[in-house]
Amino acid sequence: MLRIWVLLLCVGFCFAQKSEIEVIHEFQKELNEEFSDVKKSPLTEEDRAQFKGLDFYPINEKLIIEAIFEKAKKEMPFKMKTSTDRTPMYVKFGTLHFEIEGKPFRLNVYQNIELSKKTEFKDYLFLPFSDITCGKETYIGGRYIDMRIPNSDKVIINFNKAYNPYCAYNHKYSCPIVPLENDLDIAIEAGVKKFHD
Repeated sequence: MLRIWVLLLCVGFCFAQKSEIEVIHEFQKELNEEFSDVKKSPLTEEDRAQFKGLDFYPINEKLIIEAIFEKAKKEMPFKMKTSTDRTPMYVKFGTLHFEIEGKPFRLNVYQNIELSKKTEFKDYLFLPFSDITCGKETYIGGRYIDMRIPNSDKVIINFNKAYNPYCAYNHKYSCPIVPLENDLDIAIEAGVKKFHD
């Protein structure tokens, strides 16, 4: 009886503690399901009819990175530029400091003011970035990563979960433009590639 209880406890713990690789596979699966769903897909009707799956880079474990989170202090909300005339209000929430191949980098993370008022998004953070692959292998306008407000000063940036804004697939959408300070002088070969050549 005790052994069964311990086994059940172990199984429950294992399900709760997913590896980053499992998280990436789940992310890719959910993204493809969303793009195939007529009610959720950002694709045009023509593209959705031919859709067989997004093009992802091979999973790159070197781009699952531990970063130091530095919370911003007394930042003023600002109007973030988008691909249209829409200017949603954001605030810089903090900065992520990390290294790739021994080189130091930093990215700012932002919080959408209106979105943060909704219970399910109150701890949601927005991490937009661009890099050397933009316009070549990835969307020219950069990519996004979803994050949550961290509980400590150490966070994981999983670039394998980088995805394109909806306007990369359909011009009817309005998407935030990656701020210049979030342009990385390195090729981030992970996550979703561009949709069309």
